[in-house]
Parts: sequence; C-alpha cells; structure tokens
Amino acid sequence: MVRQSKTELYAAIRRDVRGGMSIRAAMRKHSVSYPTVTKALASAWPQPRKKPPARPTRLDHYKALIDAMLLADLDAPRKQRHTAKRIFDRLVDEHDAMDVSYGIVRRYVAERRPQIRIEAGRGPVEAFIPQSHRPGAEAEVDFGDVTVRLAGEQVTCYLFSLRLSYSGKAVHRVFVSCGQEAFFEGHVHALNVLGGVPFGKIRYDNLKAAVARILGFARQRVETERWTAFRSHYGIEGFYCRPGIEGAHEKGGVEGQIGWFRRNHFVPVPEVASLAELNAMVERWDEEDEARRIRSRPRTIGEYFAIERELLKPLPDEPFETGRHFALRVDRHSQIHVRTNRYSVPVRLIGRNVRVVLHASELVVFDGREVVARHERLKAKGQARLVLDQYLEALVRKPGALPGATALDQARAAGRFTPVHDEWWAAACKAHGDSEGTKALVEVLLLGRHMAHEHLVAGIAAALRAGALTADAVALEARKAAEADQAESVTSSQQPPEPAQHATVTSLTARRLAQLPPDNRPLPSVAVYDQLLRRRSSGQGSSSEGETQ
Repeated sequence: MVRQSKTELYAAIRRDVRGGMSIRAAMRKHSVSYPTVTKALASAWPQPRKKPPARPTRLDHYKALIDAMLLADLDAPRKQRHTAKRIFDRLVDEHDAMDVSYGIVRRYVAERRPQIRIEAGRGPVEAFIPQSHRPGAEAEVDFGDVTVRLAGEQVTCYLFSLRLSYSGKAVHRVFVSCGQEAFFEGHVHALNVLGGVPFGKIRYDNLKAAVARILGFARQRVETERWTAFRSHYGIEGFYCRPGIEGAHEKGGVEGQIGWFRRNHFVPVPEVASLAELNAMVERWDEEDEARRIRSRPRTIGEYFAIERELLKPLPDEPFETGRHFALRVDRHSQIHVRTNRYSVPVRLIGRNVRVVLHASELVVFDGREVVARHERLKAKGQARLVLDQYLEALVRKPGALPGATALDQARAAGRFTPVHDEWWAAACKAHGDSEGTKALVEVLLLGRHMAHEHLVAGIAAALRAGALTADAVALEARKAAEADQAESVTSSQQPPEPAQHATVTSLTARRLAQLPPDNRPLPSVAVYDQLLRRRSSGQGSSSEGETQ
C-alpha cells in the first residue's frame, strides 16, 4: 500500500465528508483521530510541525564569550582575526572549558560569524549588483596564464583577452610574456578583429604595462608614457579597477571569459610547434564561439556583435609601433644583451652600435635600415639564442672553435645541423685533416645563405655518397636537387616517378661546357698573314736593286 502524504490525507477526508460521510465514519475509514478530521476540514494545508526547543549544550555557557571575540574581529586586521582553532584554544586556556569539544566550537563559529557581521550593520560579506551595458560602449581587458606544450616542451604562456561587455564578443591572443609589448600587440590585434574602438570605457587591472603608480585609495593613476601615447593614438578611455580581489569583481565578464575559454579550448593541453600555429587555432576558436549563447540570452554572441560593430569608433589610419626600441653595443662574442637574455648578431658588427626592436614574440636587429638578425623571443631568463650562420666568417679563421661552439649545439637541437652534416664533416676531416676539413664544412654552411636548406642537405648527402668532399661538389649537387624540384613542380603529378639513381659528381668546367650551344664558326687560319710576308720581300728587293744600280 502506497503511503499517503499528510496533504493527500487531508484532501481525502475533505472529499469524503463533503460527499456525505460522517466524521466518525471518516475517522474509521482513514484511521485518524477526531482532531485530525477537524483540522482537515478547517484547512486544506496541514499545519507545519512545531520545531522542538533547542536542547541545552555544554557550549551555552561560553557562547557570549565567542560572540565577543567575533565582534572584536570586525575591527581587527584581516590577517589577525580569530580562527575557530584559536577561539577553542582561548576557551580552554583562559576559561577552563575542558568539557567543550573543538567540533562544536567550529560549527558554532561558522554559523555565528556572518550573523554577527549583519547584526553589527556591516552588511553581507559580498553582494553583486547586476549591470546593463550599452552597445559599443564598454569593454574589459585582462591576461590569464595557460599551459601549452610548445615544440615538445611544456611552458606557461599568457592569454590576452579583450571582451565587449554588451555582446560578449571576445578576442584572444597568446604571448610568451605579459609585458608591455604583448599588452600593446594584444590591443592592436583585438581592435583590428573587432573593426573599431569602444566609445566608452575599457576596464583594466593595475598592470605595470599601463600603470606606473597608484595614488592612494582613489581611482587616480600615474600612467606610463608609452601607454598614454597608445591610448591617445586609438582614442581609448581607460578605467582602472580597485587593487586586489575586489577589483576583479569590477570586470567579472572578462575574468569569467578567460576561465571559460581555458576550460573549453585548452583542455587537454594543446601541442603545437610554434606560437603562430597556436594563435591560428585561437582565431578559429574565437570565430566558432560567436555561435554560442551566454546563459539565457535569446540571441547568439555573433548576432549581438553584428549590432555592436556598427557603433564602434573607427580605427586610426596610421599604425602604432608596439615594439620597444633599444640602442645596444655588440660585444666581442657577437652578442647583444636584451633584458636578461643574449642574442647573436653577425660577427662583422662586433664593437658597433645596433638598433633593436623588441616585440612580444620576436626580436629584430637593425644596422642602419638593414635587418641583420631576427630571433624568436626567449621565454625564460638568463638564456641565449645563437645562430651558427652568424659566426661563419669568424670560424673560417678559427676552425678549431667549431666543435665546442654553443651555436653548433643550438643548431643541432633546432634541426639545422643534421646528422648528414656530421657525416660529411667527419669524412672531410679524415681526408683533409681537422683544420682543412672544418674549413670545407664552413664553406658548405656558407652555401646555405643562397640555397634552400633541404637542397643543401640533399647536396651534402649526394656528395658524401660519391666521395666528393669539397664545397664545389656540394654546391653542384645542391643545384641539381633544386633543379629537380623545379622540374617536378612543372611536370604533372600523374606521371610515374622515375627510379632513383645514384648521383654522379662532375667538374664545374665540364658541366658549363656541356651546356654551351654548338660552335659553327670556321677554324682559325694564319693564311692572311702571308700577305705581309710578300709585301716585305718585294720592298726589300727594290731597295737592293737601287743599291746595285
């Protein structure tokens, strides 16, 4: 038999009595007492069960003491307030509360602490007020850290996010740092994607990239000069949140957006070969996110953004240089020191001053107006990025420095110096000696400035198979590989591939002569010079005749 609830029992009693059943019969039918029937007839809803009075506990004698401690905590420093453990220790030490357990004290403190705060007129711990935003008026900016497996190494990168408050449209970009260069480049990318600038305020944390100093407890800030110039260039009106966790609630939209984006697109940890590949994925994710709805909104992010895009301020015509400029001197190791890291430049610039532009993801070195070096920006501190090609002129004069060169180790790790290079180098050293063999290798590496890397590797492999251990032979075979690639691109892909043949090495002179057109000119002759001989003999004859006469 299904057990009825009290409400169902009351409904059944009222139905039977209204149908003509007597109260006594209803009592017998439903097995209830007279007061129950009268209560059912008086109201369709059962009266709530009376709450039993609280039973006395051993803590009743100490509750006033605990309340006094919690009340005093309202004016105490935040990090020097009573915990439940400290209150329990004080009750035992100061009031001999040996009959009270820690568990009952902890439960009472957890219940009474917010009540005492409200009774003292301090209000609830935190209250959030819903906000409304006009289209195109406001945006929020923040950084969030993400873990990425970059080129086989797990590193921590920084996710820049600019989110429009009305539509919820957000633009993201991943950088290796969250410095001022990344801060500016993130803005440039986001504003270009959005197609304009909000005409109202953009909310920021107190980032060092923008804020040089906070003035007291007010909203006034001393901004950095470059950030002031950047804001002026794009017409951005900044609004700086309060420091600490309270300020994070003032831009909760972008805080929640970064968390949502990280949980939905960076789980599992993405594995990429470069940041460019990762940012291409991020751009695709941003476009896909326009099709989702935020909570219970009737339209998608993309539909709201279509309304908001038309109200944004236009972008300026001139670009803004987001990189930071340095004037540095090249040391005797052919390196420049930028921040805490070192980068190589060509050895011909040793002792000279160069101009360096540091971007969020790369570093560019200029000698006058010429770009002489370009490096990917290092992620950690105290590291060095050296390019072997920039030391080749010095290694021609110092071949003995190549085996232990740091640039050689980095070239091997990057895949630019392959095992084929090592095999050819070992064979050249065996044939010509260590010094001459290494010089021949340096000459081969110099060919990489004019040839593609894959063609040069193919040329080294072919020359090694043929036993030709000179730079000329490698250059010849590398050109053959380049010409073969060019011919394959012209020929149709449907033709069957020809069987592979072993490369042969010929001299450059024979190859040049074989490519010349046929010479149809007549062979040279000296017959015309005989005319000079006849004239000379005739002249001599006349003079001799005159003498005879």
